[in-house]
Formats: sequence, structure tokens, C-alpha cells
Amino acid sequence: MRLLVVEDDVKMASLLKRSLKREGYGVDVASTGADAVWAGREFPYDAIVLDAMIPAPDGFEVCRQLRKEGKWMPVIMLTARGAVGDRIRGLDAGADDYLLKPFAFAELLARLRALLRREAGERPAMLSAGDLELDPAGHAVRRGDASISLSAREFSVLELLLRRKGEVLSRTAILEHVWDFAYDGTSNVVDVYIRYLRDKVDRPFGRNAIETVRGAGYRLRPDGG
Repeated sequence: MRLLVVEDDVKMASLLKRSLKREGYGVDVASTGADAVWAGREFPYDAIVLDAMIPAPDGFEVCRQLRKEGKWMPVIMLTARGAVGDRIRGLDAGADDYLLKPFAFAELLARLRALLRREAGERPAMLSAGDLELDPAGHAVRRGDASISLSAREFSVLELLLRRKGEVLSRTAILEHVWDFAYDGTSNVVDVYIRYLRDKVDRPFGRNAIETVRGAGYRLRPDGG
């Protein structure tokens, strides 16, 4: 799952990126309103964490512009301002939620999970393929009655495959969605994580849900293998 963090305070941006990546998110950072609008247009983010007071255009205008252009990914607006008027202004601009600085990172995570879970039609409460089930909110994976422990990054790769089950995803597509555009490694890391997943969700159960499509990428079988 890929997020855009819009924050002009370098220390805060670095902290948010590091903390969110530990949770398994792919994270890009923009420090100005202009960069945020460009990134929101160019990349299919799952959510945006948007500081209200950034170099022009400010966060309110960034949100307004993206909504005007039909970009409906969830937006959490961050601000040090506590005035009711500013909170109303953010929500009127199209933000889905509002978080006042300083805030607990655990609360930001909880709000992100709630927003991602709420997206009608695109984000069902439970993802499944046959007897393979993934709970995005509870961060849990099961195969039948067996619970499966995954790292944050493994969970993100499997979640992407389940959300787009039956569809062939290239290594580049997986990299762009689970990692971020600043990642400077090779696409081989995708092969490594696919192997990790097969060792946990397929082989112990005698299944072959994650298929290699030669020359194209990977696909998760809708029947769960």
C-alpha cells in the first residue's frame, strides 16, 4: 500500500516516512504544495497524509485541486492549528479526517486503517482467495484454520495481490505500489518477497496460489490455489 506524506518540516517528514515504512507502507514525500499536486496526479496513492501549512499552495488548496480533478484517495490533514474554523476549512476542501499536531503515531495509524477500510467497493473488510484470507484492519492472515505470521512488507505484497487477484502484476507495478519511487534497488527484491510468501502461504499447505507468468510478472489465483 502506497502513501504520500506532504510535510515541509524535514525532521517530521523523515520521522513519518521511517515509521510508516516500518508498518509496511510504501511512502513518498513531498515538501511543497506544487510537488504534492503533481504527485497526486501522477501516482495512484492509497492515501495522503497532508500537512495544512506547507509552501504554496497550502494543504487546503492541494486537497481542493486534487478533488476537483477527480482524485478521491483518502486524505488525512495535519495541522498545528486548533481552531474549529480551520478544521471545517480542511473538511470543506475535501479532507476525510483531521489530526492536530502534536499527535500519537498510533492514532495516525488507526485513522489511516479506518479510512482505507471505509472506501466503498474498493476495500472490503476481508480479502480472500479460496481459503486464504487477509484482514487489512486486523493485520492478520489465515489459510483455513491456520494463522500465518507475515512481516510488514510480506503483508503489503500479499494484500496487493489479493486486491487484484486474477490480474497479472509486473515486478515494476509491485515495486511502485509496495515500495516507493525513491527505492533505488532492483526488481529482484520482488522475486525475493514472492519466494518468502510462497514459503508461508502456499508450500506448507500444498498450494500454488501465487503463479509466475513468464515474462510478465505474478498473479494470485482467485481460487486460492
